[in-house]
Amino acid sequence: MDKQRDFVLRTIEERGVKFVRLWFTDVIGTLKSVAIAPAEVEGAFGEGLGFDGSAIEGLTRSYESDLLAHPDPTTFQILPWRGEIDPTARMFCDITTPDGQPAVADPRHVLKRSLAKAADAGFTFYTHPEIEFYLLKSSSFGPDGPEPVDSAGYFDNVPGGTAHDFRRRSVRMLEDLGISVEFSHHEGGPGQNEIDLRYADALATADNIMTFRTVIKEVAIEQGVYATFMPKPMTGKPGSGMHTHMSLFEGDVNAFYEEGAQYQLSKVGRHFIAGLLRHANEMSAVTNQFVNSYKRMWGGDEAPSFNCWGHNNRSALVRVPMYKPNKGQSSRVEYRGLDSAANPYLAYALLLAAGLKGIEEEYELPLEAEDNVWSLTDAERRALGYAPLPASLDHALEFMEESELVAETLGEQVFNYVLLNKRREWQEYRSQVTDYELKSNLEML
Repeated sequence: MDKQRDFVLRTIEERGVKFVRLWFTDVIGTLKSVAIAPAEVEGAFGEGLGFDGSAIEGLTRSYESDLLAHPDPTTFQILPWRGEIDPTARMFCDITTPDGQPAVADPRHVLKRSLAKAADAGFTFYTHPEIEFYLLKSSSFGPDGPEPVDSAGYFDNVPGGTAHDFRRRSVRMLEDLGISVEFSHHEGGPGQNEIDLRYADALATADNIMTFRTVIKEVAIEQGVYATFMPKPMTGKPGSGMHTHMSLFEGDVNAFYEEGAQYQLSKVGRHFIAGLLRHANEMSAVTNQFVNSYKRMWGGDEAPSFNCWGHNNRSALVRVPMYKPNKGQSSRVEYRGLDSAANPYLAYALLLAAGLKGIEEEYELPLEAEDNVWSLTDAERRALGYAPLPASLDHALEFMEESELVAETLGEQVFNYVLLNKRREWQEYRSQVTDYELKSNLEML
């Protein structure tokens, strides 16, 4: 760590860095930033930077508001969009109390706790997210809703189109920040794009997702458009998911791989999927944390609505992707429920905890879904045991408040804050009169 700190201090001097932004995340997943002068960085490494935690959503109770942000030198990067004028760098922070204890409501610490539990069982947790978002002409919208930058579709090449240049610029910026990109392409909705980040351990991935969202927003501003990670910004168009591929490794060995097993999926992998399925409803208020998230889940267009798994079945909640011959390291499972607006630290902490619980308790994996689950009737789905996922945020909160796994993984303070905050959101949503009601009822009744 000292070597890493020396490297940071040396780089700041050599590159003429004028500002260093310290980044951390609140419980909902909003990025927080405070800029310090280069001269303050050494002190921040040694003692942390004090701030009022009670002013940040869910971070502390008001009577214990003093917190310290400790920059993690391994996350140091120069921010490419700041250019050569006043070069600016950033580091993610771990949040502690003044006596040096990890702040219980720091989402990064929640994930670190889950990863430590996995490490005790001999596992490292790797994730690879496919992040979808919409590019709109602006953040304002008329009676027809938001206006996308194009009307292209899945994998379309749009000559001279905004999205083309946008993706190229974004990918280059991400690579400059040390974030490897695997694919980028136009998605199914008008103005919808997807950029997939390369496999990394879950903590690095969560940090990368927070950086990714900032990069996308910055590039959009630069190009005169607006980027949104809202799960379902347009009626009748696909929602934006964050399908995440996951695997556990024991040292250099992929614990999900077993040669000769069905789909080359080991017993550990099967128990892990069973854990994801059994606890999916309880995790839903975190993996799909907004009222709008459920418009994506129940709006068709490849979002999973039912609790089941399948091999290469895109209508299932958990998918086992096609096996690549002679590539045992590539065995993985894909969780398709997560949307692009989730707090990645909390969501990955829960997905890992659910999978580990499945392994510990040796949960039995139900039969796989071979059909297109959306095209079945309700009676057929019931007969096959494909239970619906929560239909609304309110429904998801009912599952969450009964969940020992979620309470234990998030810790009491984060658990209670999420419930409180999300109940308030549901209350506000439920009490409004919508355009739909006025159009349907006003003249008729």
